[in-house]
Amino acid sequence: MQIESIEAQKEKRKVAFVSVIAAIVITSGKLIIGLLTGSLGILSEALHSALDFVAAVITYFAVKVSAKPADKDHPYGHGKFENLSAAIETLLLLVTCIWIIYEASHRLLTGKLEIEVNKWSYVVVIASIIIDFSRSRALMKAAKKYNSQALEADALHFSTDIYSSFVVLIGLVCANFKIYIADSIAALVVAIIVIFIAYRIGKQSIDVLLDRTSPETTKKVNSLLKSIPDIHTFHDVKIRTSGAYTFVDLNIHVDPLLTIEEAHKISTNVEDIICKSIERCEVHVHVEPEEAH
Repeated sequence: MQIESIEAQKEKRKVAFVSVIAAIVITSGKLIIGLLTGSLGILSEALHSALDFVAAVITYFAVKVSAKPADKDHPYGHGKFENLSAAIETLLLLVTCIWIIYEASHRLLTGKLEIEVNKWSYVVVIASIIIDFSRSRALMKAAKKYNSQALEADALHFSTDIYSSFVVLIGLVCANFKIYIADSIAALVVAIIVIFIAYRIGKQSIDVLLDRTSPETTKKVNSLLKSIPDIHTFHDVKIRTSGAYTFVDLNIHVDPLLTIEEAHKISTNVEDIICKSIERCEVHVHVEPEEAH
């Protein structure tokens, strides 16, 4: 199995660690200002960012563990630690939603809507948007570069903060005009955004953990196999994903008069063709004579 280079591992750990620091700064700022102003929008954002911090820590260790090579107990490597990390982050996002919806609904029902808005409210929200934008771009860039679901989930966490912070900012502006209900409504909008992101992350991670085959990948592999003239037929194509890697197992039938060396060359060619089309892919081909089908 191909192992990531030391440089790649360092870059993934670095971007994950910087995100941990960013989450600490953002969470602290939102919590302090939220408590001082009583803004549910900012407090909900503080909780959201606090869970982002936990998620960032989980991502950091998941990226570190997933870089370990395959061993006796983990023949397919440790890549699924990244997928497990993404699943845990989904649960954290859902916990955020429950708290936000409860608090916002409570304030709307009891009429306790008035909040205090000052310049620091705007400072912390705008600063949060800038930091979240920077971290989201860095994480997504690394996620695409190394096909890391853990980093992608972390990037989506920070992306969620950007959208929800904009909503809270609108709520603060409305509060300046004594429209205090906007703050609680903003918090509910934040919850809706978080639920949408949680569903997206959760579905991807659970699909991988349950070894669900990607229809797109299956279609691509079948198309490649049909284009190879030396293959008479093929069957039992099995595809699974673990972290950044894709594993493909398949059976092919070739001319029974071929020598072992010739059959081996065909299987090697099949492996090369698939690996060139699918990044970070490992292929195992079982060759059979056509007459045995």
